[in-house]
Amino acid sequence: MRPEELKAWDIRYSLSCVLWKCLVCTMQSVRIGRCAFLTSKLSQVMRSSQFGWGQIACLSAGVRRMTTASSQPVVIRIPRRMQEHIENIKQMQSKKFDKLPTVKPGRLLIKSKNPQLNQSVGYTLGKFEQPVLTSKGWKSNKALGDYFSINSIQSAPPSVLKQKHVGDDSASAPQKTFNCFNFCPELVETLHSQNIIHPTTVQMQTIPKILKGRNILCAAETGSGKTLAYLLPIIHRLQEEPFTDSERNIRAVVIVPSRELAEQVTSVARSVSKPFGLVVKVAGGGRGVGNIKAAFTHGQPDVLVATPGALLKALWKRFINLNELNFLVIDEADTMFDESFAGMLENILSHTEVASRLSETVGLARKAQLVVVGATFPGGVGEVLSKVTDLASMVTVKSRMLHHLMPHVKQTFLRVKGADKILELHQALKKAEMEHKGVLVFCNSASTVNWLGYSLEEMGVRHMRLQGEMPATMREGIFRNFQRGNVDVLICTDIASRGLDTQRVGLIVNYDFPETHTDYIHRAGRVGRAGGSEGGEVLSFVTHLWDVELVQRIETAARRRTSLPGMESEIQKPSNKTEREMKEK
Repeated sequence: MRPEELKAWDIRYSLSCVLWKCLVCTMQSVRIGRCAFLTSKLSQVMRSSQFGWGQIACLSAGVRRMTTASSQPVVIRIPRRMQEHIENIKQMQSKKFDKLPTVKPGRLLIKSKNPQLNQSVGYTLGKFEQPVLTSKGWKSNKALGDYFSINSIQSAPPSVLKQKHVGDDSASAPQKTFNCFNFCPELVETLHSQNIIHPTTVQMQTIPKILKGRNILCAAETGSGKTLAYLLPIIHRLQEEPFTDSERNIRAVVIVPSRELAEQVTSVARSVSKPFGLVVKVAGGGRGVGNIKAAFTHGQPDVLVATPGALLKALWKRFINLNELNFLVIDEADTMFDESFAGMLENILSHTEVASRLSETVGLARKAQLVVVGATFPGGVGEVLSKVTDLASMVTVKSRMLHHLMPHVKQTFLRVKGADKILELHQALKKAEMEHKGVLVFCNSASTVNWLGYSLEEMGVRHMRLQGEMPATMREGIFRNFQRGNVDVLICTDIASRGLDTQRVGLIVNYDFPETHTDYIHRAGRVGRAGGSEGGEVLSFVTHLWDVELVQRIETAARRRTSLPGMESEIQKPSNKTEREMKEK
């Protein structure tokens, strides 16, 4: 570049800097249109190769006119879309909890220690609206002492309440009774004598299908009457076809995960089958082979209720045979198909012939009808059952409120230090004692059950303990004594959370917070059962950081009124690889 050209560029650069400073100083108080005009002129000047003093004077005059016009009203035009975007940003930045429209007149669904986080029954979250959780900051120690409650919004269990509304369309329509299933009169009278008059929703859906000979997968919430849903049609079918041979064989087997549940199901089966002379026996685990053999010394029963271990021992020792089996029931499927039981259950199924078609459940060469009952179904269910029957033959009965939090039970969550749990528990037990409620206190381990028992003894609280490490002789009768009201407080592990009927229980305390959604649903399901007392409550102590994550998912489901995440209610079909391996075997 020549020297004269370089000098001209230096002059243009200096002048442009001066003019830009003038423009910046006047931008705050002048019309946007004029500033834009001068800016374009300045850029043209900078690009122009012919830069003269006339152009400089023109720009200076423009700046002077803008300065003198600054006293006039300023008009700034902003696009509408930009205005809406700015308003949305302002609303998000200024949004406070006290402005959330989650509280409306009427009853509260969520009641928090902080009233600003309450949520009314009449409020419904939008599809993309994120709920503001009370437990959001519970991982911090500053949240100690905080709490929230999920209030009950109806008085009766959903399975019973739905039946009450069946006749709403017609005022003269009577509520259905067990006569609608065409049961024999003696069976209906036996139910009436026990004050069991109206079937639940699950029973209305399940009983007709079992009577038709279908293989059933019954997925329903706890306390909905699943035990009677499979026992009643089995008893009805067995009394229609009395055993005529001199040697009686087992015609129905019910497999359950615990001795306590086996005793309970046996008691129900005996009370229902008493008018027909059917023999019902129980075989529980934890005992020697001699005790199992003694159960069959007087012949084989019509109905056998057993745990997997005891049933396998009886099969291996040839105390029983399942050649004449008509019904095979697997109760509490989420536990029975767990890794701890799956191997034994697969071995038991190999000793039976399960029907794959409806035609195979009738006639002299009939096969066993399969009934699987539970609330959740692990992935291994399909792989095990596909080895003994066609999964397409399974008819699914699913409850409307499956995996939902129970709307008729109040559930309170308290963020507390581990050292303070015993004091909170003692206070809750004193309140329950005044209200004459039965209390179940759940712990995650047998050692915690024992330690907590010793602590309550020092406080003068009468109680009983139940945990899986107890010998069978100690466990026998403990839960039965609790049911009879001999003691009001039972400290237990999850062994008492599966299937046991606890109609006298009014309070559940999760001293240790459960490890999974499934465990929480089963524990909470011990209260507010069909036919039990109203006003049940669940109190959960939240101590550890990993507990908080589970509580947050429960609170989100409660605020959105959806089912708990990650729980299966369908049988998952085995993969192609698994099917090939089965064929090779």
